[in-house]
This record gives sequence, C-alpha cells and structure tokens, in this order.
Amino acid sequence: MQLILKNGSVFTDGETVEKDILIDGGVIAKISSDINEEGAKTIDIRGLSVFPGFSDVHVHLREPGFLSKETIKTGTASAARGGYINVCAMPNLSPCPDSTEHLKEELDAIEKDAVINVFPYGTITKGQNGKELSDMEDMAPFVAAFSDDGRGVQNEEMMLSAMQKAKSLGKIIAAHCEDNSLLHGGYIHDGAYAKAHSHRGISSESEWKQIERDIELVKRTGCDYHVCHISTKESVDLIRKAKKDGLPITCETGPHYLVLTENDLCEDGRFKMNPPLRSEEDRKALTQGLLDGTIDMIATDHAPHTAEEKSRGLEKSAMGVVGLETAFPVLYTSLVKTGIIPLSLLIEKMSIAPAKRFGLPETEIAEGKKANLCIFDLNKEYKIDPSEFLSKGKATPFEGMTVNGRSKMTIIGGKIVWQEK
Repeated sequence: MQLILKNGSVFTDGETVEKDILIDGGVIAKISSDINEEGAKTIDIRGLSVFPGFSDVHVHLREPGFLSKETIKTGTASAARGGYINVCAMPNLSPCPDSTEHLKEELDAIEKDAVINVFPYGTITKGQNGKELSDMEDMAPFVAAFSDDGRGVQNEEMMLSAMQKAKSLGKIIAAHCEDNSLLHGGYIHDGAYAKAHSHRGISSESEWKQIERDIELVKRTGCDYHVCHISTKESVDLIRKAKKDGLPITCETGPHYLVLTENDLCEDGRFKMNPPLRSEEDRKALTQGLLDGTIDMIATDHAPHTAEEKSRGLEKSAMGVVGLETAFPVLYTSLVKTGIIPLSLLIEKMSIAPAKRFGLPETEIAEGKKANLCIFDLNKEYKIDPSEFLSKGKATPFEGMTVNGRSKMTIIGGKIVWQEK
C-alpha cells in the first residue's frame, strides 16, 4: 500500500523542510511538494514534524523473568509511543542470556510480541557473576553487543579476556562501570543532599575509576568499547582524552543526567536510579560533552519496576526509572527550546549515531531509504502524566513537568506501529 504524509515539516539532510513524503512498499519513494498518487492513503500532518525514528541502545524490557515490571509487548509499545523504532534490550533477565539456549527464550518473546525492532544484548559473564565468560562466540550472531549491565565487571583479567574475545568476534563491549569497593552501601550521589538528609552516598569515583581501568584495557586490545550511562565530569574528561588518542570508544548519557541534578531530589523513589543524579557541575560537563562530541548518544536506561518497589523512598526503593515515553519531549523542551543545543544535534544523538554505532536498521529520511519515521507535534504543550504511559513502569523524575513535543505517530518499514488516538 502507498502512504502519503502531506504537509509535514520533514527533517532531512540536517534541516527541516516543508514537504510531502510518499511511502511505497515500506520505502520512501519521494520527498517533494504536492505529492498526489491515485489510490494512496493520505494523512494530513500539517503543523507536525517528521524525524528519523529514534534508537535506544539501553532499555530494560524485563522479559523473560520479571513480567510484573514490564514485558516485550508493553515495553515495545512504550518505545513506539516515544518515537523509537529500534531498542537494544539489556540482559539482566531470568534466565539471563549467557548462552544460546537462554537467549532463545528472549528471542522467542521478541518474535511473538515486539511491535518495534528489538536487539538483545548477551551477557559478558555467565549469570552476570563476573567469574566466567558467557558463551560469547555462540551468541555473537544474535546479539547487538555484550554487557553485564547492572553490574560492573570487577576483575580486571576477566574484562581483559572479554575484550579480547569481543575483538575477535567484531562485537562491542558495553560496560556498566561501577567499582563495588567504592560504593559503601550508597544509593544516591555523595553530595550536598546526601549529607543534609543523612543518606549514604555513591561517589563519582566509583564510576570513573572503572572507566579509567577499561580505557587501559582498550589500549591493549583494540576492542570496540561503549560506556553506559555516564554521569560524572571525570568520566567525560577521561572519554574525551581517550577519543583524542584515537581509541575505539563511544559513550551514552541519559536524559535525567542532562536535565536534573541532586538539587532536584526529594524523598521519593522516582528519583532513584543508578548511577544517581549528580551535581550541577557534572550536569554542565555532560552538556558540554554532548556539544563537543565526547558523548555520542542519548539512551534512556528505561528501567521499569512495580509501583510497590518504587514506593519505599530513596533508601529502599529499587534502582531505576522509566524513560522511553518522556525522552524526546523532555530533551526538546529543556535543551532545544532553551537554545542550549540545536535540534539537529538532538536528532543525531537520539537517532542517527546510536543506529550507526550498533549497526541497527537505518533511520535516515531520504528517497530510497526504509520509511522508519516518528512524528511529533512540537507546538503541543502538556504535563507529563505517568498514568498515560503504555509501559508498566510509572516511576519518572519528570512527572508533572510541562513539556513541548507530543508524539503522534511512529512508522517502521512503512507500517504505522503506533498512532495517537
């Protein structure tokens, strides 16, 4: 079936143009003014903006093993509503994907219920226990990359072995960097709020010290290395220098680290995530890293939990917040509308760069390319209301925030996978 999107503001070649889009056989057949094709379905999107579909390389879909938190069905519906066409699913599952046998259960659920493209991670170590490498070679053809997300690989020799194996397989190691010996039972940033309210803090060093270690291992192995959810100014500095040295390193940060700080904390589990919200100095360093290319992409670390698990305050609530349905409006409102970054950079970090780095389906809006698109109303102002989320998880630090950018439609391969009713 042919589909014409009429009168939209189309983001193509780094700029926005007022054009129609003709989609034929799942492919963008024409981008032009005043397209009319007899028999084609036509949707008037006047006043709406068309972007390349987003890609998130750090999402927790919780299936198999934790279906009360999220499922492939609810998680991918949430992603589609957020404008995402590709997500990479983290491996802290039960069973965790440390072998092709365990991976198959996840792949079967994806095949059955996913409404967007889902690419699973394989674990770095068996059971994510840090003691023995997973069946990396067997899983390599079926996974986006390898990660023990949620747990830093504590043993240096184990990480060295993992990088050597990943290098031989042409795969990325995506590292959750956290030195457990420096945590001391902390659960929010070791800063002013923790001290004022007698909370145990997580030091910045617990993150950047392991990044520092891994950079030395990348020098030895040449492994493609990606750092998950960086949150500190020291992490930005280390990665910036490593890139200048020509190492094959990329990194991500999350919307909450770019918009919020420890100054926004209150005694509510929806502000608890790992790594934690840091200082204003850290937030500014992350923003600068985004602008100068040190930070390659933005990933949500969408981590749903049950309402009960997030109702126990800062100390006892589970770590993690949801983000797929809020990422674009929050970042557009906080960073683009305020003039901190251009819209083109936000699209680069949410769509083009992550897809390119992880080899995901293309998202470029151009004639001859797959029609992988998302459509937003940038003029629509509204308050974030978790009760509207399609995700089972409702805990977000952005609850009640007034934002611009309402998701209207997501299209994958020419097929509408989500549309606002």
